[in-house]
Amino acid sequence: MKVVILAGGLGTRLAEETDVRPKPMVEIGGRPIIWHIMKIYAHYGFKEFVVCCGYKGYVIKEYFANYFLHQTDVTFDLANNKMEVHNSGSEDWKVTLVDTGINTNTAGRIKRIQKYVANEPFMLTYGDGVSNIDIHKLIDFHKKAGKIATLSSIQLPGRFGNVETDEKGTVKTFQEKPIGDGVRINGGFFVLEPEIFKYLDGNMDDIQWEKKPLIEIANDGKLAAYQHDGFWKCMDAIRDKIELEALWQSGEAAWKIWK
Repeated sequence: MKVVILAGGLGTRLAEETDVRPKPMVEIGGRPIIWHIMKIYAHYGFKEFVVCCGYKGYVIKEYFANYFLHQTDVTFDLANNKMEVHNSGSEDWKVTLVDTGINTNTAGRIKRIQKYVANEPFMLTYGDGVSNIDIHKLIDFHKKAGKIATLSSIQLPGRFGNVETDEKGTVKTFQEKPIGDGVRINGGFFVLEPEIFKYLDGNMDDIQWEKKPLIEIANDGKLAAYQHDGFWKCMDAIRDKIELEALWQSGEAAWKIWK
């Protein structure tokens, strides 16, 4: 089963980083976040990727075109125009990079990669979110649900701690960043059947996947939600990058499920 990664957005809320590169290429621990996402899938044996490029897509293409240069030690013999690669650490991945347009919205990007996933089920996720989700359990759930689309639902922790006091101001309870109010959100990590392309008929370039096709799939009773209660984090703004970097450097990156 192939993995499709949406990696073409402008990343305007992370402008400090995305002025020179697309958001999926923003680094955590010295590696682009898209690399972390791919490592998650590869850990479960899914190593064929289709990347929907757009804004500054050439940066993603250059990274994979010269992947071994980024990951290994290299000796350049300038006099003889030769190169020697030491301790090759290349992944056994197959990566298809598709130019889906700079301004194309997510539904249009998915439509443009249809020919690369053929008439088979595939997975889809966003190029800025990491998780310790069990991909095998997700796929099993999707198969048992019998729907054409499954998303992974997650529950965000509260942004601020809860403090409860009595009438004298004495703290009765304190909880740092409690679980949210019970509302679950779409965390990506989809499993999709080829029938979803029926909902992408016509010009989808200005249509958001979540705003029209996914709503129509849900209204038709063909959407399931896999509940993931473990770690999930989206790198939406600079504070998220700082948090993810801190987790990585401290050895507490819960999404690092590979060895």
